[in-house]
Parts: sequence; C-alpha cells; structure tokens
Amino acid sequence: MIIGIIGAMNEEIQPFLKLFDTHEKIEFGKNVYYRISYNNTEIYLAYSKIGKVHAAITASSMILQFKCEKIIFSGVAGGLQGLKVGDLLLATKLCQHDVDISAFGHPLGFIPESQVFIESDSSLNAIAKEVAKDSGIHLYEGVVASGDQFIHSIEKKQWILKHFNAIAVEMEGASVAVACDCLGVPFCILRSISDSADGEADVSFDEFLESSAKISAQFVKKMIDKIIK
Repeated sequence: MIIGIIGAMNEEIQPFLKLFDTHEKIEFGKNVYYRISYNNTEIYLAYSKIGKVHAAITASSMILQFKCEKIIFSGVAGGLQGLKVGDLLLATKLCQHDVDISAFGHPLGFIPESQVFIESDSSLNAIAKEVAKDSGIHLYEGVVASGDQFIHSIEKKQWILKHFNAIAVEMEGASVAVACDCLGVPFCILRSISDSADGEADVSFDEFLESSAKISAQFVKKMIDKIIK
C-alpha cells in the first residue's frame, strides 16, 4: 500500500519527520516529497505550501506521480462553533467558501459540473473514529470550509457559518477533496484547532501552530498503524 500525507506548512509535517526519522527526499514539481518505508508500506509526505492551488497540485502529484492509494491531510484550522485550541476534528464534508458565481443563479461554493460539498471517505473516517475511541479523544465532526484567505474577523466567521454551517475554516482541504474525488482516491482531512478565526486569530495561530500540528500528526500516525495492520 502507498499512502500520502499532506500538510500545508513545514510546521505541519515536521512532527511526522520526527515520528518517521528515516526518509528519502525526492524533488518533483518545485516541491520536496519525503519517501518513508514503514512496516512494508510506502508513505509519501509533503507540505504543499499554503492555499488551494498548491494543495491540489500536491495531492494530484501524490496520486499520479507517486501512485498513492489513500490521502490523509493533517494540519491546523480555525475553529468555528465553539471549538477550542487543541481540539481535533474530522471533515465529513468540505466546501470552498470563496467560490461565488451566484450572479448566474448558483449557490455559493458551487462550480458547474461539480457540487458545493464533497464528502470524505467513510472507511478512513471510521478508522479515525476508532483511533479517537481507543485514545480517549473527543473527535469533532462536520463541514470544513476552505478558501484562499486567513480568516481573522468575526464578521467573516459569521458569514461562513451562515452560508456553509462549517465547524472549521482553513485554506487547503476542499482542494485536496476535489483532486481526490476527480481521481478516485479515498481521502481523509484531520485538523487540530490553532485559533478561533476571530479578531485574535493571528496571535493564537502563531502561538499554538506547532503544538496543534503535533497533536494532529500523532493522531494520523495511529491511523496509519490501523490502516496497515
């Protein structure tokens, strides 16, 4: 089996490089991928860079170039609906909150020949729930909204809640969902909350980025152990 793990930032994949300390660096498409051999399984790890375009390129490269059969995104997000720093969440569905062709009568987030929401893989999600149960962790579930904006205002936060009923906001997950959905590869999006997407988001994000990324990485490592068991 070949598994791909993506983070958006270097800080989000550094915990994995410590968990899997033996790896080979491969350069492709102006990015670096880390090939890891683990219990008769190949793992490809990369940070995509921030934003939907880079995340989609990285997910597509993992599938088309490195033949990954499952994709897991691990990283941090801004919490909505009362989520706190360090909380773990599982994206059951993902949407793009910054897509707007409503001038043509379409709902916000809709792209013709696609849909507003893309569902993540139920089998991988079930494994995530098993890990949470085994670890005594409360795993939140719900819609995650992605867009090429760092959300740090209460007004924008409320707008996303109103239109998409999301529990978290970030900048990559939905584009990974689109790439995996188009290419027929199951995916799972795990996020650990680093801020509350409000007026203090920039401060708390910097403070809790590394600790939140570590929480998510440790969780994903346990998922991989179950996947290849």
